[in-house]
Amino acid sequence: MSGPDDDNQLRQGEVAVALPPNADAGVFFIGTIHTPWRVRGECPKRGTLDGPLCSIVVDPRWQQALTDIAEHPRIQVLYWMHRARRDLVLQTPIRTGQTTGSFALRSPVRPNPIASSVVALVAIDGATLKVRGLDCLDGTPLIDLKPDRRPPG
Repeated sequence: MSGPDDDNQLRQGEVAVALPPNADAGVFFIGTIHTPWRVRGECPKRGTLDGPLCSIVVDPRWQQALTDIAEHPRIQVLYWMHRARRDLVLQTPIRTGQTTGSFALRSPVRPNPIASSVVALVAIDGATLKVRGLDCLDGTPLIDLKPDRRPPG
């Protein structure tokens, strides 16, 4: 039985396609993100810099890559939305009810479920970063971290 939170059911107007048989490239997950959210419906649509405190745990082999990251009050976090379906080309968001192309949406449902958030770096303890501003599920794989050098505002 499916319900309104069943992310695998097509909504009216949605179109799914067959995925390619093989991937074109590989990605190394460099850590794991821990947030308060367990299901997609709990996640904020976009994180805010005053949102809940979340943890980014970097794999120990990559810990040296965190050198000097504390000099950046905001960082860009790239992550893999591992529980999102990847086959929709047209989606009908519940919020609008309007069928729209996947590339015209910020939905996690896309061929390559890569997300990006700019977060406030609150603290660092070894290979664990405490941040505010994420919008992903607990256990989300981390792809990369980059300093955000844009002026605040």
